[in-house]
Amino acid sequence: MHAATKTETSVAYAGGAAAHSAAGAEKLFPGSELVALGTFVDVVRAVLNGESGLGVLPIESSLAGPVAETHDLLWEHALSIVGETSIPVKHLLVAREPLALADVRVVRSHPMGLEQCRELLSRMPGAETIATSTTAAAAAQVAESSAPGEAAISSERAAQMYGLHVVLDDVGDHPEAFTRFVAVAPYSRVDGTEHEGWRTAFSFVTDHRPAALFHAIEPFAAHGVDLLQLVSRPIPQSPFTYRFDAVLAGHPSDPVTRLALSEVRGRTRVVRVFGSYPAGT
Repeated sequence: MHAATKTETSVAYAGGAAAHSAAGAEKLFPGSELVALGTFVDVVRAVLNGESGLGVLPIESSLAGPVAETHDLLWEHALSIVGETSIPVKHLLVAREPLALADVRVVRSHPMGLEQCRELLSRMPGAETIATSTTAAAAAQVAESSAPGEAAISSERAAQMYGLHVVLDDVGDHPEAFTRFVAVAPYSRVDGTEHEGWRTAFSFVTDHRPAALFHAIEPFAAHGVDLLQLVSRPIPQSPFTYRFDAVLAGHPSDPVTRLALSEVRGRTRVVRVFGSYPAGT
């Protein structure tokens, strides 16, 4: 076995050191070399091109639900999930200087950040919302701008790093929020003889007939396999058709899980497994 190269051991994530993804990457791979990139797509390309051995992407918010871009990138590219973790997320409204809510003209953040702070935004009906690639990018843009009335929804980490003033602390719609992050790689994990506590991510496309979804997932109930998540996503190349991204509790080499997945394949048009990995904390 050859020694790991710098590229193989580096971990790419979207946003700068102030991003929530940086915290997720640090928790998943403590002590590894972290590579900050601009967007989710940049992370995927770096992993596929061999510039980084692994990538870290947010995939689910406990408040706003699935991160659509990550789900679609997994469907569109040859990547597998090899690990997961969750971190607490607290949003702050930050600006270059003290600012009254009535004076806020623009609020920048990642779409998930905006989605998780709808109550705050309703208190600023005259403010324009602008989506950014990450919450850290929003903070950086506000710090670099000279336009009056600009604010960002970002993390405390980003506010400190860019020297921004905290206009309001903890502006999320709910007091406790978590974001789940996944590690992605150009290979699938086949290790692990003990399958308890493992997860398997997959996607499937049903036939167009009544109760197609029910028939597709019925084998999981029949075999006692816990379906942990089910997300509907449109298929762009085929208007008004949908796929279902799912996560089950189990490992494909476990006989019961393997049998259930085999029966699902026989009831659907397409099944694609996105990887198996230990359940994160």
